Amino acid sequence: MKHLILIAMITFLGFSAQAQSKKNKNLKYTTEVNGNCEQCKKRIEKAAYGVPGVKTANWDITSHQLSVILNEEKSSPADLNMAIAKVGHDTKEVKATQADYDNLHTCCKYERD
Repeated sequence: MKHLILIAMITFLGFSAQAQSKKNKNLKYTTEVNGNCEQCKKRIEKAAYGVPGVKTANWDITSHQLSVILNEEKSSPADLNMAIAKVGHDTKEVKATQADYDNLHTCCKYERD
């Protein structure tokens, strides 16, 4: 009887751990991304769509907010932030390298912290 209870508890704990590791297939994620113009918008959204699992991406020029729907089974918000920084735009979480920032067109250069 003790073995039966022990096996039932181990099975239950196994299923509980598995349920906790599920990733969100439709994570709604928003972050601030620095930029200035329509050209920035195209570049930022293109970089976002280049990340596996990004289903939608929309960067608002006036608020500087990037809104995406992301499949966490394929990539993470950190992957998204790194991809955007790689094209020269600082996010709230990741800063672009100076070399990547310097590659931006003159109208796309924003004030950096």
